[in-house]
Amino acid sequence: MATIRNIVLVHGGFVDGSGWQGVYDHLSADGYKVAVVQNPTLSLAGDVAATHQVLDGLDGPAVLVGHSYGGVVVTEAGGHPNVAALAYIAAFAPDKGESVNSLIADPPPGAPVPPILPPRNGFLFLDRDKFAASFAADVPEKLAAFMADSQVPWGVEALEGTVSEPAWQSKPSWYLVATDDRMIPPPAQRAMSERAKAVVTETPGSHAVYVSRPAVVAALIAQAAQGADGQA
Repeated sequence: MATIRNIVLVHGGFVDGSGWQGVYDHLSADGYKVAVVQNPTLSLAGDVAATHQVLDGLDGPAVLVGHSYGGVVVTEAGGHPNVAALAYIAAFAPDKGESVNSLIADPPPGAPVPPILPPRNGFLFLDRDKFAASFAADVPEKLAAFMADSQVPWGVEALEGTVSEPAWQSKPSWYLVATDDRMIPPPAQRAMSERAKAVVTETPGSHAVYVSRPAVVAALIAQAAQGADGQA
């Protein structure tokens, strides 16, 4: 297998791909060719199609990276032949037949409950006033406010999308646990990463760790690229 120089970044719900800019800058400076998927977050099938479109255009193997709900997308899309490794950033890593809905259905006692408002016309939003504390507690206040006010509607259908063949069963994976996450509880992150037999790194950080600690996230992704090279 060729040396992995391609990185494909997949964002989660309520946000778009622009949040990856800091990670993109670090990886690009290190010589990686980075693509950011602007997945619509309307349905899992649609987001997998958007991801495959980017993967189809690559000239070699890639690390496919997902944050939050993006982890579901990369788990389903990662069977693509150009994917050499997976990297999960405070992300869902579902097994066959699982969805975001099934993974969040039974939160552990005392776990923080994300401030998701009741669906409006089939779409979900986070309570704007609680967005920073739950999603982006370590992001600068002005940026967290902008993220809250520029939320992307998250389709209920996307949350219900189930994985058919989890890519982590056949491809090596890496996982970054954000230990201060108030959207996906850290114990849940650890359980999913252990199940996926991922190489795990833990870091202090909110759910938006990819925004607040881009150097740490980029280092984990580079570790996946180098590690997958070593396993080839």
